[in-house]
Amino acid sequence: MSQAEKQSPPQTGDSRVEELRSSAHLMMLETGIYCLVNGSPLPTAGLAGVRVSTIDPTDSNIAITSFRSDGWLSGTGDAALIRVMSGPAQVMITIYQSTSVSDAPPKIRVLRLSETAPTAVTTAPVAAVAGAARRPVMILTEPHDVVAHVQSTGDVGIAFGDWAGRPGSQFAIEGFSLRAPADLAPSDLTYQAVLGRGWLSPWSESGQFCGSRGMALPLLGLKVKLSEAAAKRYTLTYEASFVDGSQIGPVGSEESCETEGLSPLEAMRVTLVPKTTKSAKLENVPVAKAPAPAPVKAVPKVPAAPPKPIAKASPMAAPAKSKPIPRKR
Repeated sequence: MSQAEKQSPPQTGDSRVEELRSSAHLMMLETGIYCLVNGSPLPTAGLAGVRVSTIDPTDSNIAITSFRSDGWLSGTGDAALIRVMSGPAQVMITIYQSTSVSDAPPKIRVLRLSETAPTAVTTAPVAAVAGAARRPVMILTEPHDVVAHVQSTGDVGIAFGDWAGRPGSQFAIEGFSLRAPADLAPSDLTYQAVLGRGWLSPWSESGQFCGSRGMALPLLGLKVKLSEAAAKRYTLTYEASFVDGSQIGPVGSEESCETEGLSPLEAMRVTLVPKTTKSAKLENVPVAKAPAPAPVKAVPKVPAAPPKPIAKASPMAAPAKSKPIPRKR
């Protein structure tokens, strides 16, 4: 049996295993934080995806976080964050493509976000010890409306309308997730993180985590959006406080909440409240017409009494003529 026959996938009458072509590439990275972005459009058919991984799964010198929960970078801006604690170090990028589709190789971009890999901020200064254990990351297990991963703290869960993070704390938010109300679909509430000037993370749906945990990569702002159907029933506003002391908002749906200087985000407040029944139905229910006034019964007219005749005045007697008075001589 030839080597080609050994590698040929078995086929049966009712099942078929499709062959894929793949290529692996090693990338050398210095100390710092990087973002790897797949800028290709989504494939129209077949499979075309990218995965980034470490060469040694036990290597704690490299941390990789994907914005998608399944780890794939399929296209349209899917991204993964790579943190190299001490470089140089190698990561492996593997590209998978279907043999039945002649798509061009994915367009991979690598953006350097910081020159060094920052360490977690602690409340008290401690001496740096090489190889010291990293502070454990607290992750919540109970559902919350808003979950924010705060630097040096871990996950913080709060309700809509409360602050996630503390204004003035100087501790940056590294990631967050929002949970839509039960009467909304996950796609009705979506959100993005600001990663750089004019650069946003892919849209995340309700319940999905957006950002990173334990990588000391601060977010620079956020953008939240309600679907058209959800906006008829809910009012959305959000505001933020930043490390440089500035505050932005409240702003409305799909507005970017960020500073001019792209200062790290330290606190955020998302408010999502249902509209009143009256205002929520104004766009869908026709306005009821006012009832016509009840007819007024006509009152029969009473004939007016004939006017009394005016009595004629009697003619006045003519005044008597006066007699002349004789003059004395």
